[in-house]
Amino acid sequence: MMEIVEVKNQQDIKRFHDVQDFIYRNDAIFIKPIIQDVEDTFDRNTNVAYAEGDAVRFLLMDGSNVIGRCAAFYRNKAEGKMGGMGYFECIDNKEAAFKLFDTCRDWLQKQGCTYMDGPVNFGDRDTFWGLLVENSTYPSYRENYQPAYYRAFFEEYGFEKIIEQSTSEITEAEFNFERFSKLASRVMQNEKYQFVILDWSKMNQFAKDFMQIYNEAWSHHEDFKPLTMEAVMKRLKQIKPVLDPNFAIFAYAEGRPIGFYISMLEVNQVFKNFNGKLNLWNKLKFLMNRSKINKVRGIIFGVVPDFQNLGIETGMIMKFHEGYTNSPNIKVAELAWIGDFNGKMLSMLKSLGSYTTKVHYTYRKIF
Repeated sequence: MMEIVEVKNQQDIKRFHDVQDFIYRNDAIFIKPIIQDVEDTFDRNTNVAYAEGDAVRFLLMDGSNVIGRCAAFYRNKAEGKMGGMGYFECIDNKEAAFKLFDTCRDWLQKQGCTYMDGPVNFGDRDTFWGLLVENSTYPSYRENYQPAYYRAFFEEYGFEKIIEQSTSEITEAEFNFERFSKLASRVMQNEKYQFVILDWSKMNQFAKDFMQIYNEAWSHHEDFKPLTMEAVMKRLKQIKPVLDPNFAIFAYAEGRPIGFYISMLEVNQVFKNFNGKLNLWNKLKFLMNRSKINKVRGIIFGVVPDFQNLGIETGMIMKFHEGYTNSPNIKVAELAWIGDFNGKMLSMLKSLGSYTTKVHYTYRKIF
C-alpha cells in the first residue's frame, strides 16, 4: 500500500536523494545533482525565498521502499500566493505520480494557493526549473533532467504548459562569424563603447558594475529585487573556480556599465562521476580535472534599457568569440533557459548558427 511521508529528519533526507539512484539506475545520461545544492533550497538560513513563503518535502513509500518524492512551496506575491511543486521523481506508475501531485495540491490549497506551477524550484528560475521534454545531450549543472514518461503524468493530471524554455549550443565551426562581425563592426569601432573581460584584480569594481547593470536591466521583471554589493561579492567568490574571465564580458558606454554576458564552465562534465557528493576529495578531483572541461554555459545576458537594440548584444557576442581564441580547450558554448516569450533572443541565437539541444516546459495546474 502506497503511503505519503513528510521529510522531517536526516534519514528522510537521505532517502529523498537516494530515490534518484533507483529511478535512474539504467539511465546512462543522468547526472545526479549535487546534494548540497538541493539541500540549500530547503535551508531556511540559505534560501531567501523563505522570507516570503514556505516549503515542504514528501516521500512516497511502498512498504519500506521509496518509490517517489516531491516538494511543494509557495511565495507571497502582490497578486496573491504563488504555488509551486518540484523535485518530482516517481516510478513509471500513474497512480503513484497522481498521489504525489495530490499531496502537493492539498498542501498548497491549505496555504491559500489557487494553482501550482511545476516542476519548478523554490527560488530562481535558472535552477532546477521545468520538465525536460526534448533532449539530445546530458544535463547541465543545476538543470532538471527527467524520464520521458513524466510528461504524460503532468498532462494527464491537468497541468497545462505556460512557458517553453529552450537550451541551445554552438561550436566554433557553426558560429556565423562573417555575419556577426559585420553586424558588430559599427558598435565595436565606435570609441564610445568598450567591451572588456573580467579582471579578478579589480573584482570590487566589476561587482559594482554587475550590480548596476542588473538593477537597471531587470527592474521591470516580475519578482525583481535589487542586488546588493554584498550579495554580488559573495556570489563572485563562490563561482570564481568555475568562471573563466574570457567568458565574462562587460560592455561600457563612455565608462558607464551597460551590459554583461556571463558564462561558467559546464562543471557537470566533471561532476558526473561524483554521485551528487562534493566532499573535500571530490573538490580536489574537480580542480585536477578542471582543464578537461570543453564547454561553457551562459548563465546571464543583459543590457540596460537605454542601450537595447543598439548592437551592444552583438558586440558582447563578438568579444565572447575572442574567448575561443584565448581558451583553446573550450569547444562548445551553451545558452540556457530562453523562454518562448523572448523572441528576440531566440532569433539572434538562430542567426548565430546555434542549434537547440534541450526543451523544458513549465506547467500550471489550476485548482
